[in-house]
Amino acid sequence: MATITIRLSESDKELFTNVSKEKNKTLSDWARESLLEKIEQEYDEKIINEYLLNKDQMKFYSNDEVKKELGI
Repeated sequence: MATITIRLSESDKELFTNVSKEKNKTLSDWARESLLEKIEQEYDEKIINEYLLNKDQMKFYSNDEVKKELGI
């Protein structure tokens, strides 16, 4: 497993440590999970924004239309 180093102020380190303890997680686990959640959030926001920008150009099909197209 790879290791990264993050430089923090003492107050940030204390905050991160306290939050990880409240969650009953190691600082490393809490930081990794928090970063992954942030990445997922940003990805979701990107997908939603792309949809909102393009929704007027999209064609949607009902279940009946899909069944008819597939012959089922």
